[in-house]
Amino acid sequence: MGSIFQRYNDQILYTVILLIVLFAIRALIVITVKKIGRTSGTTEARAGLIGRYATVTLVLIAILIEAFILGAETRDITLVFSSVFAVIGIALFAIWSILSNITSGVIMFFSFPYKVGDKIKIHDKDYPVVAIIEDIRAFQLILREDNGNLVTYPNNLILQKAVTLLQKDALDDSSSSIL
Repeated sequence: MGSIFQRYNDQILYTVILLIVLFAIRALIVITVKKIGRTSGTTEARAGLIGRYATVTLVLIAILIEAFILGAETRDITLVFSSVFAVIGIALFAIWSILSNITSGVIMFFSFPYKVGDKIKIHDKDYPVVAIIEDIRAFQLILREDNGNLVTYPNNLILQKAVTLLQKDALDDSSSSIL
């Protein structure tokens, strides 16, 4: 066990110095952010969030520096970071699509001028849709065309397209004509 400490004495010393410096920088950043938060009148929770962002950034920097301390080569580190950033980029793209639909669903809940049962026309160049709104969900609209086909339309696209109200409460009128 003693031979391990003797063998890696320099790396252990540099790691301890790195940790002390990064903890000092983190403390300085957190104190500064809280002070700025108090003077600008922002909430303490928001200042704490910024402090956590700084901590995560410092941890990532520490991992990078520690890799160099332990003898990793630049080409190995660039390979790892490029792979990690590619995965993160793909994940953020997938999450962006989901979050976009959820956010659009919330916006539609409060300010969408159409409701379940209205007959609308979506002016889409490639696939125009004339249908009755059967349901408005978190991710999509459920639409029923005149021929009975069921169409799901993503919430984020419905907010980007021009929509015409053809008939208010068309669901009530079509259900009474069936009887």
